[in-house]
Amino acid sequence: MRNQYNNELSKLNEEILNFGAMAEKIVGMAIESLISQNTNLALETIAFEDEMDKKAEELENQCLDILALQQPMAKDLRIVASVIKMIADIERIGDLSENIAEATIKIGNEEFIKPLIDIPKMADIARDMIKKALECYVKEDVSLAYKVATMDDIVDNIFKDVSTEIFYLINKEISFIHQGMQLLLVARFLERIADHTTNICEGVNYIVTGNKKFDA
Repeated sequence: MRNQYNNELSKLNEEILNFGAMAEKIVGMAIESLISQNTNLALETIAFEDEMDKKAEELENQCLDILALQQPMAKDLRIVASVIKMIADIERIGDLSENIAEATIKIGNEEFIKPLIDIPKMADIARDMIKKALECYVKEDVSLAYKVATMDDIVDNIFKDVSTEIFYLINKEISFIHQGMQLLLVARFLERIADHTTNICEGVNYIVTGNKKFDA
């Protein structure tokens, strides 16, 4: 029974890593569609998110099968419970990336009201967080998980700067409102992506220590 559980968990871990890689990819697709104002890529991003939804359902069913058939206890139970939460967070990253693609379509070929510097920077940090969060999960590295979680503060600060700048531009020129609000939403979506990645790091901490939050 133990060997069977370990085999099933090993397969699940491999699938989770693949799912996480999909999340990192879709963030990249979404932000590239915005930067290049490529509506075709935005549509591809939306289609890719549908694939992620199907994958999430498959993974959730795998977790439920493990719970029902193997009845894990202690740390094993924490692992499966954390993975279920992780699946939800990764799926939400896909949803938010889809939202960015939809904003790209709404902006279309309009000339940008400001150079896109901070928003791509937010996306780069978020993608790096996703990659490192998955590494933390594989290695059960709580120290690294904490460091990755603190990167969320950087994203939060950039979001505040972007918000301030966009509101300034909107107040200065009323015709900027439509695009300005779309860019503001994109920045907000990226900020939320970083939040969900932080949740994954907290899940690693819970698996290893049994604590849902990092020690102060």
